[in-house]
Amino acid sequence: MFDRLEKPQPLGSGLILQPVGLAALDEIGAGDRVRTLGAPIRRLFGRVQPSGRVVLDVRYRDLGRPERHGVAVHRGALFEALYEAAIAAGAQMASGHEILSTSDGRLVFTGGRASAKFDLVIDALGVRSPLSRAKPLAPLPFGALWANLDWPKSKDAAPFDDQALEQRYEGARMMVGVLPIGRLNPVAKRQAAFFWSLKHADHAAWLAAGLDDWKQQVLRLWPGTAAMLDQIRTHEQLIFAAYSHGTLVSPVGKGVAHVGDSWHSASPQLGQGANMALLDALALCRALASRSDIADAVAAYAAARRFHIGLYQLASWMFTPAYQSDSAVVSWLRDWLLAPISRIWPAPPILAALVAGSLASPLSAIEAVSDV
Repeated sequence: MFDRLEKPQPLGSGLILQPVGLAALDEIGAGDRVRTLGAPIRRLFGRVQPSGRVVLDVRYRDLGRPERHGVAVHRGALFEALYEAAIAAGAQMASGHEILSTSDGRLVFTGGRASAKFDLVIDALGVRSPLSRAKPLAPLPFGALWANLDWPKSKDAAPFDDQALEQRYEGARMMVGVLPIGRLNPVAKRQAAFFWSLKHADHAAWLAAGLDDWKQQVLRLWPGTAAMLDQIRTHEQLIFAAYSHGTLVSPVGKGVAHVGDSWHSASPQLGQGANMALLDALALCRALASRSDIADAVAAYAAARRFHIGLYQLASWMFTPAYQSDSAVVSWLRDWLLAPISRIWPAPPILAALVAGSLASPLSAIEAVSDV
């Protein structure tokens, strides 16, 4: 495993692992650790302000399986679980290697160094992977500011549901959210991921301005976030994340298999990025284990994942403008058409399955990879 950092470490805030992603973690013995450290998520809930109208209410119980729910986790906790599982499985780590390209089965690093020759390179370098054949993707107009903050101690100071992702909106152009993410380690404090929707074009102005005016803007949208905002004292506490939509026609190149955002990137509205990457890894693992020919294995991997990925890329493309855009028409349709329809059967179980990552039965498709 090659990593450009001198010491491998996580980057980013919190995320929700869905039942499908947890199933992949269970395959390598990391699922229970993540469940212990993370926070169970049983609901996604959002109100539009100032009316207080509920426009998002997705509940995992509508899956009809009480044991199925999401687990929100600090990226650091997920990273440690995966890193330890990799080391235990015999992975050899090579830090300080920034990858530029591949050539005849070898990785080429900065400075002209090259690796030994490999039968297969698995590209997990993300949306800006230098190994991807795709053209650089333009970011979506909206990104988000993220911070990991301590969960307020008293119930009065934390008017949040500790088993829900909660959001508040003003139209579709403004959004603030709070997600409980459990603990980084067993002795750490409980934390929450706090996020604020922000345009790329406005990021520089936000950095140049003081925090007080921005905090007042957040408080007007959601007064209950005061205990969170009190913890933010510098701009550096908030990381700006950019998002883009894009999918390679095929995740397979000459001696290379792409997984995760290196193959398919999307906005995080459905919280599926890490889950999709875990499913990719599981499918590729099953394909390689069940076939002696690598070309056959990577072809089976691509076939097993293509439909599920296409479905979720389409869903992300469709839903993103309803929560991050300047369109008053789209936000009106969300509030007065989509939200009421979402409460009428069979919409609730369909939406729950969409959020849980289980539409199109991805685990069954992966299981079929081994049936050769």
